Amino acid sequence: MRVAVVDADGIAAHLPALLAAHGLETVLVRSEAPDIHLTGSAAADVRHEGDVTGTAEALRRLDVGFVLAGTESGVLLADELSAALGTPGNGMTRPRARRDKHEMVAAVREAGLATAASFASPSGDEVAAWAAALGSWPVVLKPLASAGTDNVRICRSAAEVRTEHARILASTTRYGARNETVLAQEYLHGDEYFVNTVSRDGVHHVVEVWRYHKQAIDGDRWMYDYEHPVPLEDPQVAGLAEYTLGVLDALEIRNGAGHTEVMLTPAGPVLVESGARMGGSHQPSVISRCIGTNQVECLARAVAEGVTRLPTYRPRSFLRYVTLISPGDGVVPDEAGFAAVRALPSFVDLVLTTPAGRRVQRTVDLATSVGYVYLEADDPEQVERDYKQLREYELNGLYTGEVTR
Repeated sequence: MRVAVVDADGIAAHLPALLAAHGLETVLVRSEAPDIHLTGSAAADVRHEGDVTGTAEALRRLDVGFVLAGTESGVLLADELSAALGTPGNGMTRPRARRDKHEMVAAVREAGLATAASFASPSGDEVAAWAAALGSWPVVLKPLASAGTDNVRICRSAAEVRTEHARILASTTRYGARNETVLAQEYLHGDEYFVNTVSRDGVHHVVEVWRYHKQAIDGDRWMYDYEHPVPLEDPQVAGLAEYTLGVLDALEIRNGAGHTEVMLTPAGPVLVESGARMGGSHQPSVISRCIGTNQVECLARAVAEGVTRLPTYRPRSFLRYVTLISPGDGVVPDEAGFAAVRALPSFVDLVLTTPAGRRVQRTVDLATSVGYVYLEADDPEQVERDYKQLREYELNGLYTGEVTR
């Protein structure tokens, strides 16, 4: 069997090799609008040019028996191709609910699960009126169908809502599409987690649960700071996992990966958003070393064998994924420039999403971060000390070539 992967960028670039390890060949499909911020090969076996029937026929001639979304940009096309080919896929009752965040909330709410109060409109005045009537500030504004922290805004007044609504409408998504409607949601208070899953024929497997930590940028944006895996024994995990599997069923995610962000509020889990694809930019080899498995490997095995024999994750040490944050304009350091970071006792790996030597702007979202660092040790205090030292390096010249140990 051959497996088609739509937009094998970012973490999905690891997928062909892991599919091959299970005897599955990969056919690379390029969608019409891939994520402009993700690095991946421009090579493609099949290029989609708007004709689902034609693209499906090309895949049929290549004996494709399974279609996967590599990244968010491939979610809808992968679903359409699976339906056209008759291969294992996701439910097609409401496919846009897996991309349109307003439809997503509606589908999850209709399934009887807790959701945030939400409202979507192309009118800034309508959104401002809704926010005022909600009676609870701040509120969150975001595009209907983007990813990461792209154009996510926190507003504390009706005037701010109108201003930020206009800014979002004047911008495009990570996929080059114009924003025509803005989603407003109540601000959720609590601790944010993500749950990565894989599914086969409607049977779900929880690969890992991580907790996010974010920091405010300019008061109206939240930037990913660092994240770490949460042990299975943590009393919160069972509830988070149960809620997430309910979300997957509500969104008809039956075959493939899932990346679901959940806020654990005082009243219980509430959906932030869910993606019918793998999560983020993690390095599979590092994750497996530290928790015993990774989502890419689990996805490949789920396609080849199902989910019943997939491994259970278990953190073996204290791991922290730290997003690099530049405090101002500068230049991405080369290997020598990162020497002090690499010398940190808990340093494991450094991944640059912007090449060394390239100009870097002040970090305000994931698109303007230059990469990430893994820290890992048996002692959590060592990880914390090294994390603080890394942030000190950033504040004191890491991106201007002035850092010394």
